[in-house]
Amino acid sequence: MSAYIFLGPEIGKKQDAVNEIRKKYANKQPEEFVFYADETTAGEIIDTLQNQGLFADTRIVIVKNAETFKAKTSKKRKEEDDVDKIVSWTKSTGNDDNTVLILISDESKIASGFVNAKASQQVFWEMLDNEKSEWVRNFFRREGFNIDNNCIDTILELVENNTDALKKECSRLICFIPHNSESKNKTITAQDVEKWLSHNRDESSFTLFSRIAAGDLSRSLESFSVMLAAKESARGILAVLASCFRKLNDYHSLREAGSGNNYTELKKIGLSHPKAKSDYIAAAVRYNAEAVEACLAITAKYELLLSSPAAVMEKILMDRYILEIINTGKN
Repeated sequence: MSAYIFLGPEIGKKQDAVNEIRKKYANKQPEEFVFYADETTAGEIIDTLQNQGLFADTRIVIVKNAETFKAKTSKKRKEEDDVDKIVSWTKSTGNDDNTVLILISDESKIASGFVNAKASQQVFWEMLDNEKSEWVRNFFRREGFNIDNNCIDTILELVENNTDALKKECSRLICFIPHNSESKNKTITAQDVEKWLSHNRDESSFTLFSRIAAGDLSRSLESFSVMLAAKESARGILAVLASCFRKLNDYHSLREAGSGNNYTELKKIGLSHPKAKSDYIAAAVRYNAEAVEACLAITAKYELLLSSPAAVMEKILMDRYILEIINTGKN
């Protein structure tokens, strides 16, 4: 048995770690099972780990949203809770090398009881600004392209802050750049990014925020519907929107300090790109500091609702969320 606990907001690196485990067991052609901790009990997960597979002896069981496993706090409890059950299982399976358990969470901490698990634990943090810049530069260098600093800044402002999103968007950009003898060692510019990523990008949490900033209810609802239809995680969308509203708070603070047009200060909070800056200028008009706090509270409320039985009405919940956020702004 091997057990792993992968935590933290850096989605891409966590996915790379999972893929490395898959490669390790690839010659055994394992069956793979994916569960969500907020939808499945520990008992069901352990049954899957212990039962003989139909098509293979080796099983890889991945459990997402592991932060939702909660330990009972009552001192009088008589039964094991989900955390106890999983920890006990990791300690009792001996040297079985045909079973792998991977617990995954975007949070940096999960229930404290997991510290007693017989498992390899790692936290994957988001890259620092200089690390992100170097990651983008190296990506294009491997593809035979040079890239200037303005272009890197533009990409980092248009793309979510994790290597998974960066890899997808940079790969899309490579597809649009002509590949011929003249393109070798071509320097990609911010204008290339504007042309191919900004103007031709799919719906994302950032395009949704642009529409919220403009107070466009119908297009905001449409944007959310498109993302949900594309199997985007509603909670993931809310997490990005929460980060956008926190950044809007930072922008309000800059304006109050008289630095709302200071390029260096704007760059520190990720608003040096003209499109990003225009979105936040529009958002600041509709949402003052008090309204921003209200939007953060609303977002937190709906994140909780998505972890409750009401989550079966996800589309209705999200439509209500958008309406509530739009109505919180100044018309």
